[in-house]
Amino acid sequence: MNYMLRDENAIYYECGYSSDNALYLKLGSEAYFLTDSRYEIEAKALVRDAKVVIERNLYTKANEILKAATIKKLHYDPKEWTLFAFEKITESLTITLQAEPDLSHKKRIIKSADELEIIKKAVKLGALAFDQLAKEIRENGFKKSEYNLTYMAKTALSSYGEYELSFDPIVAVNGNAAKPHALPTPDKLHKKDLLLVDAGLKYQRYCSDRTRTVYADEELTFGVEQKFKSKKIQKAYDTVLKAHDNAIEKARSGMKANEIDALTRTVIEKAGFGDYFVHSTGHGVGLDIHEMPYIASKSDTVIEDSMVYTIEPGIYIPNEFGIRIEDMVTMVDGKVEIL
Repeated sequence: MNYMLRDENAIYYECGYSSDNALYLKLGSEAYFLTDSRYEIEAKALVRDAKVVIERNLYTKANEILKAATIKKLHYDPKEWTLFAFEKITESLTITLQAEPDLSHKKRIIKSADELEIIKKAVKLGALAFDQLAKEIRENGFKKSEYNLTYMAKTALSSYGEYELSFDPIVAVNGNAAKPHALPTPDKLHKKDLLLVDAGLKYQRYCSDRTRTVYADEELTFGVEQKFKSKKIQKAYDTVLKAHDNAIEKARSGMKANEIDALTRTVIEKAGFGDYFVHSTGHGVGLDIHEMPYIASKSDTVIEDSMVYTIEPGIYIPNEFGIRIEDMVTMVDGKVEIL
């Protein structure tokens, strides 16, 4: 297949290096990595299996290479391209341009043994960071705002700058946790509050992703066993944990993604919280924090061994509280292994 890539992670997957200004062309047996002079030293040292082309105007140069190539069809992912960049590169081309949405994600959906080892390391580091964050909250987190707590989470997850974050952490107290992608507010954490933290870090560019919802007291931990004073919150929490565990126990390779989604959704619906589970059960994780497979009610993707995805059911009751429990898993010998 002949194809061109613009997305940074997609390019990295192909040749082991990328930058924020790069293009990748795969044309038959030839591959080209195009970037500008700011990245010349690193590119020439790190790019594998591709010719490094240093050029100020990447679009014009890519157009020249494509016009000189003896190919009839070129595939591309329309999600990667701005209209301006696409038109510049494809100007006056006579070859057939074939849109292939999620081109790179489809190639990356089955993780290699090496990728799985890197992801496992990312997850382990992320879990250790959660333990460190719990310690810091116990010692210095109460009466601090969500802004302050988010900063604490960034510091713990990055290990003071050693690791990149998978995404900006979500740190939400009580009613703000009812927003699945809550932004921090001036609201402060007090003892006996509900606290939701969704965060992850990158190791060798691969992401981790984890969510815990906890009862905040002087013994605060991010374990899954939590006891709340409110019976309503406890019922919702126990329901989410049951849904989470049900999917982990019963998911199998060969099932469709929507069947795994149903393993969480059915539990939550039977408990009377169906209207408050407002997102899908999970998503793939790798070089991108969200990639294939998507564990959703409308997804008929067949789940296979060595796929990596999250299990993260949730219940969100507006203006009251939100609960989510999330772990990353992979499929090994047909069954779920928690990473």
